[in-house]
Amino acid sequence: MSRIYGALAVAALALAVSPAFAQIKIASVGPMTGQYAAFGEQLRRGAEMAVADINAAGGVNGQKIELQIGDDACDPKQATAVANKLASDKVAFVAGHYCSGSSIPASDIYKEAKILQITPASTNIKLTDDAAAKGNTTVFRTCGRDDVQGATVGAYILKNKKDAKVAILHDKSPYGKGVADETKKALNKGGLREAMYESYNDTDKDFTALINKMKQAKIDIIVLGGYHTAGAMLIKQSREQGFGAQMVGFDALEDAEFAKLGGAATDGVLMSFPPKAEDDPKNAALVKKFRDAKYEPAGYTLFTYAAVKVWADAANKAKSTEAAKVAAALRSGTYDSAVGPLTYDAKGDIKDPVYDIYVWKGGKSTPIAK
Repeated sequence: MSRIYGALAVAALALAVSPAFAQIKIASVGPMTGQYAAFGEQLRRGAEMAVADINAAGGVNGQKIELQIGDDACDPKQATAVANKLASDKVAFVAGHYCSGSSIPASDIYKEAKILQITPASTNIKLTDDAAAKGNTTVFRTCGRDDVQGATVGAYILKNKKDAKVAILHDKSPYGKGVADETKKALNKGGLREAMYESYNDTDKDFTALINKMKQAKIDIIVLGGYHTAGAMLIKQSREQGFGAQMVGFDALEDAEFAKLGGAATDGVLMSFPPKAEDDPKNAALVKKFRDAKYEPAGYTLFTYAAVKVWADAANKAKSTEAAKVAAALRSGTYDSAVGPLTYDAKGDIKDPVYDIYVWKGGKSTPIAK
């Protein structure tokens, strides 16, 4: 695969933590700018804290690590440009990307460059399925997959709203369409056929036509395969237009910005997300460090912290930062992490991932009692 260098890659990459004595380069990449920048900050903050803690504990195999931050803006072309720049910089490891549409094309570049990749947030099943089919054994996650999220949301609807008229919407992205389609599979398998299946653009601002269509179809539940920005506008406009259907989304709603953008209309919105690591008592000291730095480690912050830390632990175990050796070490046992014990299968997926259903109220999401 050819490598693309240029102004885009250089502009999208910045040093975040670079001790003068650093000897190992790693990176975290996500949407540091654009409409999904809130999630990029989650990845950056998690990676920075992990690097600081690892270096304070002696580094990796006795060497300090240097963190570079890449901005892909959740754009596949920018993601490949950043990935190529990281390859030229000879980084050993990438914690990223956030969007599946960025992680998937970047993974091919990392494979060629022998860079191990652990995404804290990309859930599309094709990332690890396709990598395995291509013989790429150096792609991992600290999160679950869309088929697990889809099954969780599908099971919830089948249990509680089996007679509902469901509209399945997605934003055409690999993530949005992927999680929507997995939910559709789960619902159809359970005997519920959706009344609508529609797509929208993630840049859409006016959802009037779509809302009117759902009104006419007397939709009870909106399954939203998309990100928090469009989700907030859709639910806000729905309520303003007197449309009261229940919205059920997924992990890309998990940021306080969702409630800020949608206001009171977000109260009652449901979503799937893993058990929140920031609420785990064993992470109390770590969470306090983030809060002392005036940052709330919500969403995928601790998933990114875990990605960097599990890479470091595996590299220490392997006594090497070579991607193949670290990958073998990752698959050789169970690693304790901020997001729970991580055991990897042959594809690089975590075994037995769990998703819960959460409800938004008053600007916060809390789990629904099972």
